[in-house]
Amino acid sequence: AEYNEWLKSIPNHIYALVFIIKRFYEPEWGDDWEEHFSVDQVNGHSGHELKLDARTLVGTYLRVGFTGRNTWRLFKVRQDFIAAFKVQTEDDISVSTVAPARAVEFMPDYYKADNYKFVINCEYRLFQRPDDAIHRGLDKQAEADLARRDVNFVSNYEPISRDEVLEMRQKVVDFDAFTKPMQDLLDSVEEREGGYIVCSDNPRRVGGVPSKNPRYLQDRPDMADPFDKYVAEMGVRLFRAIPAGRAVPLPVTAQLSGRRNNPPDKEKGIRSLAVYGPIHYQELPELFMDYICSLTGKSPSTTGAGSEGALTKGPFNALRTIADLNAALVSMVLTGLDGFSTAAGHVGPNFQVDHDISLLVPEIWCRISPEERNPKRLIEKGYLEPVQDMNAPNGDVVPARRLGYRITKRFVRNYFGRVFDNPSSVFEEAILKPETQSEEAFVEGVQHIMEAYEREAQVYFDDGSINDACPPLRALLSIMAHGTFEGKDERDPAIREMFTKESVLSSDWYQARLQTKQQQDVKLWTRHVAALEEYLNRSEGRNERLVAELNRRLEVARFELQLAQSPEYLKELQGTIGTDPSLYS
Repeated sequence: AEYNEWLKSIPNHIYALVFIIKRFYEPEWGDDWEEHFSVDQVNGHSGHELKLDARTLVGTYLRVGFTGRNTWRLFKVRQDFIAAFKVQTEDDISVSTVAPARAVEFMPDYYKADNYKFVINCEYRLFQRPDDAIHRGLDKQAEADLARRDVNFVSNYEPISRDEVLEMRQKVVDFDAFTKPMQDLLDSVEEREGGYIVCSDNPRRVGGVPSKNPRYLQDRPDMADPFDKYVAEMGVRLFRAIPAGRAVPLPVTAQLSGRRNNPPDKEKGIRSLAVYGPIHYQELPELFMDYICSLTGKSPSTTGAGSEGALTKGPFNALRTIADLNAALVSMVLTGLDGFSTAAGHVGPNFQVDHDISLLVPEIWCRISPEERNPKRLIEKGYLEPVQDMNAPNGDVVPARRLGYRITKRFVRNYFGRVFDNPSSVFEEAILKPETQSEEAFVEGVQHIMEAYEREAQVYFDDGSINDACPPLRALLSIMAHGTFEGKDERDPAIREMFTKESVLSSDWYQARLQTKQQQDVKLWTRHVAALEEYLNRSEGRNERLVAELNRRLEVARFELQLAQSPEYLKELQGTIGTDPSLYS
């Protein structure tokens, strides 16, 4: 304890100096390390920029939220920190599948699972909202994208005339804050007569106020410039010794859902939703309560807060929601992926974070091994703590336990140190425990969530789709809508047992999914065989190469049909999500 108190007494700037010296120290220096560090003389006094021999050392800082209206909370990252390169595999529309481990080759020893989930993006363009582009030069990618000619689709940007652009150019210092692509685009209007142009920092005025929802379609970075993704995959290929010509399996190894939270705004009738800490973990019953409800806070993209409904992408998905929920639950159970989530918007009513935590957590997560982020271990070591129920002013119990577990100071101190020089200062208690900011707002927020649970779950009873829910979800929907299922709530061991892998794999309803999958595969390959045979029977005089290719395909189709009809095929499907029988009943 005495040593820890001494550590706390060290001034913050001394911490940074110690870490810099540690980062650059060379063993051959011995005790003469001071000879390599110096500062320049400025006006006869020692300056403040540290130099390593003749090289000026520069610190890098990361924003994690705000204090007050516009004051940034900046924290120095480690001197050896290099931001991870991210390949985006999901946006609005993606497709996923689950494969048993026996069907996946070349997985590393440090990540073994019974089944793996694979996800791929179905989109060529991403509908982006570049919030930071209103600050000139800050969002370099958005400025480069918006500066392209004749290929952009933009929404909610103000059309700017040639005269307005020429006026902007008169303010040289402000204009120079733009990146070069945007400067070049704006400079080009001098050669034109008439017409309009859009500028990254100039959203459309709505009611005299700049829109907070400017949008543009961005080409997927990994398709626009595939080189970085190629290098990353090649690195994995070499590390795992995967032969050329064989696929590099990159399954989902961590799942961190995002939550948009908002503080209460009584004047606008918006209730509190900022009850979650920076990172939460929920076991499957609590996690799927949240997924079913998909409650979202107010954002610049919406007119207000409310429930989006489970897995909402209605215009792109004609399936009933319950079918997707059934598949999502089976996927989570089979893969054993843990249900973590991160906060966006606000943490508590007073702490605004925007998307800072959402951007930070992947940097933390990719520096934590699967063993280190195992929830059981995190709970045992005090890195995660359960959220406790609270009492409302009227004496009612507020089931805050359904928020699951949240990270503690110990988690921040041990794991954030892989990014920051002084990790303990990143999140104080008021951020880790939002109820300490305002107990009233916290209680109101939890009550708001519980009311949304009840309202959304009731929809499944009203439209009859409860009858197509798999047994674990049927129990959960009943608890959300009516408080109990057969006299039990989600804390009952019998309810929680329904969400275990052993219970699902041995259940009749899971076997029915596999049997339905087999039946549909038999129908599919039967159709393929019939179509190919019909075409070949009337292919006289056709190109010989085409006929040969179609005969090859017919052989494949017959083989796959025979395989799908065999009793062994059902065993091969074990570990997949199967097919929902309700879709074909």
